[in-house]
Amino acid sequence: MFVNEGMGSLVPISGTDLAAGPWEHQAFVPVPLASIGAPDLEPATYLAIANARAALAALDATARQLPNPQLLRRPTLQREAQSTSALEGTYAPLTDVLTADDDPPPQTNLREIVNYVVMATQAFRRIGEGRPLTTGLLCDMQRTLVEGTKDEGPETGRVRRTQVAVGRRRDAAVNEIPVKAARFIPSPPGQELDAAIGDLITWVKTNHSQTLDPVVAAAMAHYQFEALHPFHDGNGRIGRLLIVLQLYMHGVLSEPTLTVSPWFEGRRTEYYDRLLDVSCTANWNDYVGFFATGIQESADLTHRQMLALVKVQESMKDRVRASSLRAENAHLLVDFAVANTSFTVRGVQSALQVSYGRANTLVQQLVELAILQELRVVGGTRRFSAPDVVDVIVNTQ
Repeated sequence: MFVNEGMGSLVPISGTDLAAGPWEHQAFVPVPLASIGAPDLEPATYLAIANARAALAALDATARQLPNPQLLRRPTLQREAQSTSALEGTYAPLTDVLTADDDPPPQTNLREIVNYVVMATQAFRRIGEGRPLTTGLLCDMQRTLVEGTKDEGPETGRVRRTQVAVGRRRDAAVNEIPVKAARFIPSPPGQELDAAIGDLITWVKTNHSQTLDPVVAAAMAHYQFEALHPFHDGNGRIGRLLIVLQLYMHGVLSEPTLTVSPWFEGRRTEYYDRLLDVSCTANWNDYVGFFATGIQESADLTHRQMLALVKVQESMKDRVRASSLRAENAHLLVDFAVANTSFTVRGVQSALQVSYGRANTLVQQLVELAILQELRVVGGTRRFSAPDVVDVIVNTQ
């Protein structure tokens, strides 16, 4: 399969399977991106890249015009969390994700998905504060992602020290040992993997990547991260988040509201095939064209969702203005309900800096106006949401 030696090398690996005994195989080690330069792309691919840049610019222009675009960060992150987790085999209905408790029970699908929202929020905050992308940041992200899940273990929060295998070949025999049945075997653990991750981070941060179109640079960095597969678990979710982080770092997006995983989830087979084809044949053109189309359509969808959320926000405020309520806090509660798809009275109390009684009264007043609704009692704590906000996130296409 690996017919282009310019993309990397196959290195011998070995181990022992509990059922089958000792085995020998090969792993793929990609060359550093700095040694590849600009990929050879066709005119149609450059057009797809231009369309992606235009869609990103339109999304960012709208975000810049909003009084507080960060209000929309969490709801769009929740949609991303649901789709990126589904790509890795962890599924929960989007409505459940949007209305979940802030601290769902461990060892559940919702826990993994909520962890993603926390991880992304922390990463965006650190990059927004001007802190650099580092191996330590990636390790912190991975630790947050798997905390309290079935994948938490000795290798959590650090670059892996064991060999991993990715996927399963369609033609693999039923009884074939996992490593030999795998679709792709990424780099072995050790100093070379550690150094390769450092090389990738340097490439992303330095001017080298800025000599390329940011969409091309993001595509190449995403490929390299997935080919290295630096962690025991969470590589796909972290790798897709890095797409948005990279665009945010380099100023393509001033507000990281882009959601990319719903598009890739709908084309998961082609997505995985395109990534593998780069390693095997150096087919950057088809992969970058596919990636750029995904960025364009994802930016268009996020843009539509952003406009729809702003429209819903204004509609809810119109209903407040048409009522007997005149308190500015009622409008602030609408903003809070847009930014937080489910919440408690305590959350309102803290965000609006009012007494618990006042927060409870405000919530009940907006319930009576049918702006908010009570969800369900979990452990005695009432939760609320704005159904119009949830509807936009679930149904905007």
